[in-house]
Amino acid sequence: MRNTIRFDWAIKRLLRNKANFGILEGFLSELLGEDIKIENILESESNKQTADNKANRVGLLVQNTKGELIIIEVQSDYMQDYLMRMLFGTSKIVIDNMDAGMLYGKIKKIISVNIVYFDLGHGVDYIYYGSTNFVGLNKKDILNLSQQEQIVYHTEQIARIYPEYYIIKVNQFDDIAKNTLDEWINFLKNEEVKEGSKAKGLNEAKEKLDIIKLTREERMEYDRYIANWRDTESVTISNFIAGELKGKAEGEANKERYADEKVKQKAIEMAKKCKQKGMAIRDIAELTGLTEDEINNLTV
Repeated sequence: MRNTIRFDWAIKRLLRNKANFGILEGFLSELLGEDIKIENILESESNKQTADNKANRVGLLVQNTKGELIIIEVQSDYMQDYLMRMLFGTSKIVIDNMDAGMLYGKIKKIISVNIVYFDLGHGVDYIYYGSTNFVGLNKKDILNLSQQEQIVYHTEQIARIYPEYYIIKVNQFDDIAKNTLDEWINFLKNEEVKEGSKAKGLNEAKEKLDIIKLTREERMEYDRYIANWRDTESVTISNFIAGELKGKAEGEANKERYADEKVKQKAIEMAKKCKQKGMAIRDIAELTGLTEDEINNLTV
């Protein structure tokens, strides 16, 4: 039974409150595999709220106590260029957080967390991780940082310098929680917290994101948000089905045209042979189904 509000709406309204940081900290700690503490919510383009509840993408930019910037994006509708959207998001955050004359070594670490409710890319897993490494073309070794560079960057791995990406394909989760991170994925998909869940922040989410605990105004706003989301989903699915049917019909028409062209090509080849043997044009026309003009125009 779905008894908690959707995570994307929670990001829009509730999780920006410092009193609810524990929920985000728990989710990020389970995903990143380390204890995450949020310092504050930063102002960014993705953090701006609009009056349009039909917007299908919501985002949040947070800074943890280590000074790292974490982008959390939730995308409901299909975007064929979403992977480039991820790149744009991290690039813009890097630029927005650079001061004039700042040394490159002071650029903040960016972590991009993408929660998508559509089939992004082609793969069988439901959680994907991406980073940047440099691999030798000849020796196949991975380029590492020198000792001096490790001091500058406060890490031993080059991959830890560049943006890291996480993609959670929510709808691909099989509803079977095998670990604490899966408990969070189940929550993202089904808006429920199962009894006995041990994931960090999840029981706090169950308590604070309970639909019953919303104010009357919040509940009305949430209901409008869900209605708009369902309308968008319906339109998307309808357009997909219509496109699929149109494509099938066009495919059948092309198939028929191809068959007709193939038959006519055979008739032309036969007409050419008959013409070479000196058969009468009228007889060739009766035999092949071609017109006398078409036969007269054939080059043999």
